Amino acid sequence: MHSIICFGEVLWDVLPSGRKLGGAPLNVSLRARSLGNRVRVISSIGSDQIGKELAAEVEVHGGSLEHIQVTEEFPTSEVLVTLDSRGSATYEIRMPCAWDAIKLLERDINLVKHSDAFIYGSLVARSNTSRETLLSLLEHASYKVFDVNLRPPHYTTELIIDLMRLADFVKFNDEELFEICAAEGFKDQDLEGAINFLSRLTGSEQICVTLGKDGAVLYYDRAYHYNQGYRVQVADTVGAGDSFLASIVSHLLQGNSPGESLDFACAVGAIVASKQGANPVVSHAEIKAMINA
Repeated sequence: MHSIICFGEVLWDVLPSGRKLGGAPLNVSLRARSLGNRVRVISSIGSDQIGKELAAEVEVHGGSLEHIQVTEEFPTSEVLVTLDSRGSATYEIRMPCAWDAIKLLERDINLVKHSDAFIYGSLVARSNTSRETLLSLLEHASYKVFDVNLRPPHYTTELIIDLMRLADFVKFNDEELFEICAAEGFKDQDLEGAINFLSRLTGSEQICVTLGKDGAVLYYDRAYHYNQGYRVQVADTVGAGDSFLASIVSHLLQGNSPGESLDFACAVGAIVASKQGANPVVSHAEIKAMINA
């Protein structure tokens, strides 16, 4: 069993079908836990009624509240999610909210020091308080995983590059990859060329890029691994990338090869996309059947 820490936003996704647990770090944590890891989330919620309801829902899903702070200064986060005809999501993220004010606590420093992986995203770095807490915790992490989530207008390219330079493993989608490269002067649409460019720019030797229905590519210690994707009927894409990240990190920590880890993660991501919401139940039998198919 490996110890995985997720840092960042926990929130309610307000979908057309209703309100569901959300926030990339929380989604990653719940999937990582379902894969047999010991997982904790460092975040903050409000002391309001929807914060109490969110806490209760986290426990229903088997998550831990031990390192989720409660603040009276800011409200619990709600995000309006809009889905297009293909199930792709866009987000309206209100500011400020509770996870903009995650404080640096000694108990969290000790937690990170003894973890096998520390997963963080770009969205939580939009505020000074949470960004400074993140940077302090990164100093104590042994294996740092950066989950790029470009949510306009909550980021700058300079910040993304800085956070990449601090990471051991970086994951984003192809649109995010090309946007970042273009902002840094690399405008070619060649996938491997773009990854090589960012690797040289940031020193990253583990870069994973998801390609939607076409699978993903993993650049791992100067070698490329590809998965062409698994065909499913998409219900919505909310949380599919988060489950993908939890799965590939979990599989790599277990000592599996990069190629095997990529196949496993693509299967989990596809299954999640075939179901509604960010945190559907996914069985090991479903994953095995998807890979074998």
